Amino acid sequence: MNDRVIQLEPGFGWRQAKLALLAYAHVVVCCISLYCITIIDSFPGVIAFDKAHLASAIVNVLAFSPVVILFAISRFSFGYLVGFYFYIMVLGYLWLIEFSVLDYDHRLAFASIVLSALAFLAPVLFITAPVRQAVVMPARAFHMMPSVILIASVAIIGIGSLYNLKLVDLAEIYKYRAELALPGVLRYAVWIVSNALLPFAFACFVASKRIWQAGAALLLMLMFYPIMLTKMALFAPVWLLFLALICKLAEARVTTILSFFLPILIGTILFFLVKAEVLPIKPALVYFGTVNTRMVAIPSLALEVYNNYFSAHPLTHFCQINALKLVVACAYDEPIWAVMAKAYDLGAFNASLFATEGVASVGLVLAPVSALGCGLIIALGNRLSSGLPSQFVLLSAGLLPQVLLNVPLSTALLTNGTGLLFLLWYITPRSAFGQTAASTTASSERLQSEGANQDASLQPVVLN
Repeated sequence: MNDRVIQLEPGFGWRQAKLALLAYAHVVVCCISLYCITIIDSFPGVIAFDKAHLASAIVNVLAFSPVVILFAISRFSFGYLVGFYFYIMVLGYLWLIEFSVLDYDHRLAFASIVLSALAFLAPVLFITAPVRQAVVMPARAFHMMPSVILIASVAIIGIGSLYNLKLVDLAEIYKYRAELALPGVLRYAVWIVSNALLPFAFACFVASKRIWQAGAALLLMLMFYPIMLTKMALFAPVWLLFLALICKLAEARVTTILSFFLPILIGTILFFLVKAEVLPIKPALVYFGTVNTRMVAIPSLALEVYNNYFSAHPLTHFCQINALKLVVACAYDEPIWAVMAKAYDLGAFNASLFATEGVASVGLVLAPVSALGCGLIIALGNRLSSGLPSQFVLLSAGLLPQVLLNVPLSTALLTNGTGLLFLLWYITPRSAFGQTAASTTASSERLQSEGANQDASLQPVVLN
């Protein structure tokens, strides 16, 4: 085994135990949240709550939950951030499958998703060693680049507003989004800038303590909402600010878990306060539906829907990648999300790599192989970002877990700018973070009772 690639944290001590306990607490809260979602009959015709199956759902989650130990012993990386969100998605599916009313081989699907998750997590958590930088951006150019991104964003927002500029309520965004007709190049520019470049600029400004410029980056993200009409565009500034605040208080791995745990915990508490008639129904359930249902249930439900559809229809063989349609025969003339929208009364149903590059493209038997390949691509992001401060990687990739939970990996790499972000990480001069990294490490030492260093500066134990 390549001793320069596979890396672990030293030992399993109290710090790792606390991480595992925090992750387990999140698993419990997610299960309670899923219970709440299933009993209110959110997805008729797909999921039906039955008390007789509740014990089986709990057993499924308990059987898979020890995987959280992997997050306790691995170092922070881009893959750590993405992997934890996917881990919760798989747990959600293992819960929902027990209440499924759709017809497909549930046992095979159960085995396939567990093996896929393990195949995916192995590289994304443990392949983190750096690659040699053949090209390094000059420090002066790197310092100027975030401001250039802001200027480019203003130009793209201005051009985009000429084609579409609608301030509409969240409940109406799907109606008006169907009318969007941005030119292809502009559409790519809008997605790449909003999901990758502006978060990267925000992370640069935070690292260099340019607070006003960081605020400008968040404001520009918000200004994409009237053009794109997506929940991501509306909530992205709040989400990145939330991540930045947690980063001030905790190390990157704890921040990763808390970023998922706290919003779900708040939604679950609100749900029970409504049940107890302490709070009015509408505001609390709007939050619960927007946050808990969207973050936990929908990505897991996509696996349910895709398993059912592709058990009785031809596989895509990756033809959802437009370039492959030129050389591979495709059974579908429309995008897969449009096919799902016609087959199920759930709207335009995009899904993660587990559903699209896995179930839809190669089927349940080969899905773990596809997951391993996707994991290696995410691991490449680990290696290209290795040596950068953990908090910088976390903030610059802060929107990508939400993106990857809801679109194919190929779409995330190209349309949403993940591939471009990988390149920016690779050419970023590590020397630009000398003082910042030292400051971050010192802060982490004060927060850790054991006096442990920040993840980015840990000395790894290497497996031979």
